[in-house]
Amino acid sequence: MLIMTVSFMPCCRKSDLVVRLLHVAAMVLLSLMPLSAAVHAEGIQIKSVVMETVDEGFQFNADFEIVLNPKLERALEKGIVLYFVTELNLMNSRWYWLDERVAQSRVREGLSYYALTRQYRLSRGTLSQNFGTLREALQAVSRVRNRPVIINSELKPDAEYTVELRMWLDISALPKPFQVETLGSRGWDLSTGTLRWSTKLPLSKPPDSIRP
Repeated sequence: MLIMTVSFMPCCRKSDLVVRLLHVAAMVLLSLMPLSAAVHAEGIQIKSVVMETVDEGFQFNADFEIVLNPKLERALEKGIVLYFVTELNLMNSRWYWLDERVAQSRVREGLSYYALTRQYRLSRGTLSQNFGTLREALQAVSRVRNRPVIINSELKPDAEYTVELRMWLDISALPKPFQVETLGSRGWDLSTGTLRWSTKLPLSKPPDSIRP
């Protein structure tokens, strides 16, 4: 007696296979989206900058976007002061030597948290301001208005200069134990990088405006 065993493989139509592949691709993209968003959300970005002529010389306005990662938020809650530096330089390019910095604006602001009052404090020199939330404090750091630019040497009319702008977290201002922890840690590396553009003096009206 001959017994035959027959196995049946389910038939998959081409249209069903395409649907399944599209479903798998959609699931992969959805799984990657939160990670991609987190990568772009954390850090400092330059949103806009305007440099203009005033009676005393020059000043600039700039808007940044600052998002702290969980490591930096925990450091704040532990009482560590985070120092943000905003720097704008006016550079004279020289083919025969190093570029000359002819004007500069450099301000360092300290952001701290006080657990007793549950408030964030932003300090610049002897001036300070309190905020109820971290978001409000970071918005204050991000909004630069009427910041003077100090002229270091004589400027030439109609000459072309290079403007450099950046903001970064000043790791060198942290307590020594935390400076050791920051070595090789990307969690402490917050910086916009340097945005450069060319301008001629005197600045034209309306003032130069850059939106990266």
